Amino acid sequence: MGGREKELKIHFTPGHVEVAEENVHVPFRRVLVTGATGLLGRAVYKEFQDNDWYTVGCGYSRARPRFEKCNLLDADAVRAMIQEFQPHVIVHCAAERRPDVVESQTDAAIQLNVSAAGNLAKEAGVSFVIYISTDYVFDGRNPPYDVNDTPNPLNLYGKTKLEGEREVLRNNMGAAVLRVPVLYGDVEKLEESAITVMFDTVQNSTDLISIDHCQQRFPTYVKDVGRVCRQLAESRLQDPSLRGIFHFSGNEQMTKYEMACAIADAFSLPSSHLRPITETPVGSGALRPHNPQLDCSRLENLGIGHRTPFKQGIKECLWPFLHDKRWRQSVFH
Repeated sequence: MGGREKELKIHFTPGHVEVAEENVHVPFRRVLVTGATGLLGRAVYKEFQDNDWYTVGCGYSRARPRFEKCNLLDADAVRAMIQEFQPHVIVHCAAERRPDVVESQTDAAIQLNVSAAGNLAKEAGVSFVIYISTDYVFDGRNPPYDVNDTPNPLNLYGKTKLEGEREVLRNNMGAAVLRVPVLYGDVEKLEESAITVMFDTVQNSTDLISIDHCQQRFPTYVKDVGRVCRQLAESRLQDPSLRGIFHFSGNEQMTKYEMACAIADAFSLPSSHLRPITETPVGSGALRPHNPQLDCSRLENLGIGHRTPFKQGIKECLWPFLHDKRWRQSVFH
């Protein structure tokens, strides 16, 4: 789907200048991705761009030169960006997603997770908004959670994202909310994901390390989430009644300890230095739900959703950070 526009190409040869018109393919469908510099935003941007969508990404501190710079807290800037680009779809990935940071920088998190989301939905006009939310809107005591189940977030992060959902749906009745769990993918640094951050611990096998083996998680590959966003957007173009809350998640249930062992196994590394902690974590930081498993049947009934096996996905995104370069060369070269 797309059109063709004329573009002037100027060719220089000695003593001669030739001007020729060439057809350039311009995708008809337009999508705006907020938070395009982040882990999820980068994957969402790439998925749309690789599938014949005219894709514009925006960010703030890390935006230039690849993406548009836009302060999502500036209502005039948001309005101008949307009016200029006129996207068919807006995928709102920008958020403060670190629970402990939300606890310590609450006002800033509310501004981004709630106020900016509501304003974006209001300014979106006829654009289809997909607001990325979290499984942390649930308390994790009675899984799995259907899209119609009553949320009960345990921490401020979950509360701000739930309030963001409500603001989006209040300001834009045609919007969609996509709740996802803990994410991993092609990180720029290991600290970008709560899963990939464990890789150094796994590789440095000289010290015994204790890792949580109590809270249940469903690690989800950002490439899979990007595909879900695109499929949801394309389904919406065919069916304007598609809106409301959706869930998507990986389907492998793991504790952090089990993830660490799976990472070790994927790279044929030892895991005997990893020790499981089976008691409920006690200490500083935001409370986490025990098992916020999401029921994804609403998307599955639409034929939407692809799940990359965890070991495959984690190998794809972590091998550049492997300390043993001999392993990298033997496996990938």
